[in-house]
Amino acid sequence: MTTTTVDATQELAAFLRTRRERLNPDDFGLPSRRRSRRTPGLRREEVAELAGVSIDYIVRLEQGRGLRPSADVVEALSRALRLGPDERGYLFDLAQQRRPRNADGPATTAVPPLARLVADLSPLPAMLMNHRYDILAWNAEMARLLLDFDTLPPARRNAMWLCLMHPRIREFYVDRERVVREGIAHLRAAWAAHPEDEALTGLITEFTTHDEEFARLWAERDVKVNGRGSKVIRHPDVGVLALHFEVLMPLEDPDQRLLIYRAADDESQSALDRLCVR
Repeated sequence: MTTTTVDATQELAAFLRTRRERLNPDDFGLPSRRRSRRTPGLRREEVAELAGVSIDYIVRLEQGRGLRPSADVVEALSRALRLGPDERGYLFDLAQQRRPRNADGPATTAVPPLARLVADLSPLPAMLMNHRYDILAWNAEMARLLLDFDTLPPARRNAMWLCLMHPRIREFYVDRERVVREGIAHLRAAWAAHPEDEALTGLITEFTTHDEEFARLWAERDVKVNGRGSKVIRHPDVGVLALHFEVLMPLEDPDQRLLIYRAADDESQSALDRLCVR
C-alpha cells in the first residue's frame, strides 16, 4: 500500500462507506428487508433519509466525485452515521471545514518553556511530542522507562516508529495490538488535520509498506485521539508495570503534546521508584 498525499475526496468517500457499512439497521428502527440486503450496514438511501440529503448526493460523495460538503451537511452526516467525537472531527477535516490548526507548520523542536516543564516533572516520566509522534524532549525518568533516546538518530525519535520497528520496544507492551491500534487511530486523525505534512505522509507510507500489522489496522480507518488511558509494559530491569498516562496540549503551542506517565498501583509505583533511582 502506498500513501503519497491526503486525497481528501477519496478518503472522505471511503470513510463514509466504511462507517455506513458498520451500522446495524436494527439500531435505527428501520425495516429489516434482510432478504434484499446484499451488503452490510445501512443502505445509501437510508443514510440520505437520516441526514436529510438526496440519495444522489450520498452516491456522489461515496464515489469521490469532487463534492465538498458544507459544515451543515457534515454535521448531518455525523449524526446520521452516529460518529464519535474524533470521527466527527476527522470528517470535518476531510471536508476542509475546519481552519488549519497550525499555520506555521508542524513543530519539529521543543518550545523551551515546555522542555523545561518536562524536566521539572521528574520523578514522573514525561516527554514532549508533536502530532506525528516525533519525540521532541524527555526527562531522565522517561529515558529509563523506555530507552535512551539520545542513542537514536533524530529521524527515529518517533514513538510510533519505535513501537512498530524497534526490536526492544516491539515487545514492550503487554497489550501490543491495542496500543498499536490506538496509535494508528491517532495518526489517521492527524493525517486528515495536516494534509500538508509530507513527513507524516512519509511515515505512514513507510509503516504501511514495511509492517503488515500497521497496514491491516490502517485500512480499518479507525479514528480516535486518546487524551488519557493506561498501558502495561514489560520492563527488562524491573518487570511488569501498569501505568496511567495523560496527554496535555498547551494553548499557545497546540501542536506540542505533553505525555506524562503515573504508576497505576502500589506494586508498579515501587517498580517505578526502583527504576528512577538507578
